Amino acid sequence: MDKTLTAPWPLRPAKPERVGLCSERLRRVDAHVGRLIEQRTIAGAITVIARRGRLAHLSCHGQMDAERGVQMREDAIFRLYSMTKPIVCVATLMLVEEGAMALHDPVSRWLPALADVQVAGADGALTAPRRPITIHDLLTHTGGLTYGLDYAFRSSCDPAGFIAALAKLPLAAQPGERWNYSLSNDVLGCLIEQLTGERLDAALARMVLRPLGMRDTAFTVAPAKRKRLTVLYQHDAENRIVRRDDEEHPYLVEPSFISGGSGLTGTASDYLRFALMLLRGGELDGVRLLSPKTVELMRQDHLPPGHPPIEPYRFGYGYGVSVVRSLAEKQGLCSVGEFGWGGAAGTNCWIDPQEDMVSMVMYQLKPSQVPQIDHRIKTILTQAVVG
Repeated sequence: MDKTLTAPWPLRPAKPERVGLCSERLRRVDAHVGRLIEQRTIAGAITVIARRGRLAHLSCHGQMDAERGVQMREDAIFRLYSMTKPIVCVATLMLVEEGAMALHDPVSRWLPALADVQVAGADGALTAPRRPITIHDLLTHTGGLTYGLDYAFRSSCDPAGFIAALAKLPLAAQPGERWNYSLSNDVLGCLIEQLTGERLDAALARMVLRPLGMRDTAFTVAPAKRKRLTVLYQHDAENRIVRRDDEEHPYLVEPSFISGGSGLTGTASDYLRFALMLLRGGELDGVRLLSPKTVELMRQDHLPPGHPPIEPYRFGYGYGVSVVRSLAEKQGLCSVGEFGWGGAAGTNCWIDPQEDMVSMVMYQLKPSQVPQIDHRIKTILTQAVVG
């Protein structure tokens, strides 16, 4: 790839063929995303492939504000939604490495309201859990928690109010029994605050964001950066994009409750820094956040024995990341052991240690069709690997 970079990308560009990619096949990425924009399925996107330590593909497609004709730019800021979760999990594992807690410690040791949770049976009757919810359960979404508190309520809470309200909701399963996508990472955010004595935004900035040089990743978009925040779209009845009134996550004012599950905004170049740190076993540019053994543990499949793949994506689950368990199960172009996570508005990152590669897509659409769009873009990014 030969181009002048305008955003602070962590790798030097290289022609695709130098790192085992095919330029002709990569043109399929631009063509496919171009069709999505022409059909008004999305307004714009950024696609990225980093392989063997070089930036081999970077394309800015379409517009970040279609109504005003603002073209997509390399330093566009996206709502990351659930791509916040792996960052919070890394901070949690850093505290584990420091000895502040252990993976099998009950979370109620620091958040005592969670000692009184009850489990809902098939008949609706409530019973005591067979064991406490642990840190491991929160990292793997196997604690029985749900998404039972809506965003409007959470955004008006402080951490203590959030935990108190969550503790009143029945668990959907016994701790450790099955995977259930949930507010676990919001609980981890509260736990990080307890252990560090800092608000979550300050703790993540000190522990992860500043050390990695993720200078545009934050829970609130600063006034000087607001022109770089991409517009959020949704689909109308004909699956065409229409501007979404973004009251759910304004990001322009400091939140009362800082969501460890969905609160961050950031750029593609920033998130690539985070992904490269994980690809390289916990270190980037001389800054080490985690040991290689901790990253190895993070990207293992921690679903209970015999647990079916998580649908509709057909993967296992580690600590805050999906994990490809087998190609036959996944039914997609990838590698066994590939890991990563996405966000509800069309941001996704795939980290492939076997191919020494990170691929990413970022656009802004919520809700509707995001899994289908991401699956096709991932396929077209991966089919460019030829050597």
